Amino acid sequence: MTLTLYAHPFSSYSQKVLIALYENGTPFTYRVLGPDDPEAGAEWVGLWPLKRFPVLLDGGETVVESSVIIEHLGLHHPGPVRLLPDDARAALAARMMDRFFDNYVMTPMQAIVFDHLRPADDRDPYSVARAREALDTAYRWLDGAMAGREWAAGDAFGLADCAAAPSLFYADWVHEIDTAFPHARAYRARLLARPSFARAVEEARPYRPLFPPGAPDRD
Repeated sequence: MTLTLYAHPFSSYSQKVLIALYENGTPFTYRVLGPDDPEAGAEWVGLWPLKRFPVLLDGGETVVESSVIIEHLGLHHPGPVRLLPDDARAALAARMMDRFFDNYVMTPMQAIVFDHLRPADDRDPYSVARAREALDTAYRWLDGAMAGREWAAGDAFGLADCAAAPSLFYADWVHEIDTAFPHARAYRARLLARPSFARAVEEARPYRPLFPPGAPDRD
């Protein structure tokens, strides 16, 4: 069946799913959401009125939420790269790391980004400071977890790394990973070198001027 992905190249959660698709060379139709294709936007809202993306259309089935989409791909469109282990205990560990990146890296990163979208008089320095503290705590924990480990859940690239790549990519832009956390920094560098994520980064490069806090001149 034909797969159609409604997403945006600069979106962190869209990149998470794109990495999974690129890892396995899975064929799909890419409907980029934006002003250049209002028809895609109308289709997307019709499929998911909550207006969150990415959304995957698999035949007549609508699949939402990035982690669920990746697991759906593994079940219904498997490729050579197994993004979730068959072993239940190993899969549970991978899901835990996936939730860590979404909840404890992506969420505070987005809090900082969204604050920049507010009018200057309506900024929330207290919440931004708390988000930065949360990121430092997450970086510290991750640094310990990645000591002696190549990928987030062990030796194989998988679901958790799909989550880690965009979350650490953007989080480091808004609150740089301190040099005191060399394992976390090295892990981010490995993710950037992974061909699937490198492709997603390049596809998003034209949109960097839109990054609310201002994109750094690196990566």
